[in-house]
Amino acid sequence: MGLFSRRRKQAVDTEGLGSTLIALRLDAGEVAPAGSTVVVFNAGGHARRVAAGKVACEPGEVVFCFHAGPYTVDLVPFAAAPEWGLRLRFVVDAANPRVSQQRFDLYLFSETAGRLTLEDFGLAAQMALQAELAQGTLELPPCTTLEEWHAFRAGLNQLMYTRYGVTVDDCVPVDLGEQTDYATILQTRAQQAAEAARLAQAAAPLVAAASASSVEHGPNSQAASARVEPTLDEAPLHVDATSGVVWGREADAAPVTSPASVAERDARALRRLFLELPSLSGELRLLTLPAGLPVFQQHQSVLLRLGMAALNVNTMPSLAWAAPDQPLSVADQTRRSAQTQIAQTALDEAWSLLARLQRAGQLQWPSLLDEADRICTNLETGLALRRAAHLPHTEPAP
Repeated sequence: MGLFSRRRKQAVDTEGLGSTLIALRLDAGEVAPAGSTVVVFNAGGHARRVAAGKVACEPGEVVFCFHAGPYTVDLVPFAAAPEWGLRLRFVVDAANPRVSQQRFDLYLFSETAGRLTLEDFGLAAQMALQAELAQGTLELPPCTTLEEWHAFRAGLNQLMYTRYGVTVDDCVPVDLGEQTDYATILQTRAQQAAEAARLAQAAAPLVAAASASSVEHGPNSQAASARVEPTLDEAPLHVDATSGVVWGREADAAPVTSPASVAERDARALRRLFLELPSLSGELRLLTLPAGLPVFQQHQSVLLRLGMAALNVNTMPSLAWAAPDQPLSVADQTRRSAQTQIAQTALDEAWSLLARLQRAGQLQWPSLLDEADRICTNLETGLALRRAAHLPHTEPAP
């Protein structure tokens, strides 16, 4: 009888939930611990929150459970000063009945891979904070006055709420000098910069050769469609787990990007754009506009451009093919995937801009809408070049 007994499924590891682990994915039949919240996503990405307990879901649905916290994480606002940081205490927001989808739920479904640890969230929040400070949209000057600190806190709170769906309860400066080895950090940065420069220099001849070959043959020529790229199986490979670079038989000359990693990055970015652009547009529609026809027209133009960008994402062609009978080279796939990352960066900037628009006064709207125009242009350019199978050929100037 033992041969026919059903093997018991190993229980999901929920240790650390509420302390070092914020959220994790569950399967049907598993039990969400008491004190947590269960979020069920259907195939279209729409979410519903249910109480903790045994998970019951339909085929095709995805289930996460999360603990609201509170959590404490240390962020480094300035990369050049890693010995000084901010200690954030935050909680995941409760369900807002006025919106159809909670922002934290969208973040879980769009940007996490099954487990959201406090460390991973802290790194994401730190990158968002550093980007805002580098662009000057948030200001944290030395010898900060009380008014400057309150202005920074208000901007940080709105950024965390709009971007991730969490509420900052407390934020205080903290000395990280005892746990930070600045000399080691500088040495690591120098080594990474030197390695990146060496890889770029080594890869430049291959990129130039691929571009020249693409221009020479053209996207519709028989020679281009008949060109056979060497497969990665022809040589022993070594994968660098840190950089994601795959080294083949020509490793001493130049690195070759793994097609699998390129396709995964491209798919993740397109998935984010597909899921988040409609939600972003919906949040922009809810803004209270200042009086005046020019602001209204610019606002409507931004909404229209975001809608067209979402349509562009929904109809995006496959990464690996220029046409049904024309596969693309690894170099062309890498180039197209890089354009998707540009569009994803524009999406992140759009969420940050939304946080500023939600707090903006009447006099700030014109400049922020100009920023929205720049972001939409970057988004449209990235998606247009991602759609193009080959770079447009331009004739040299006489």
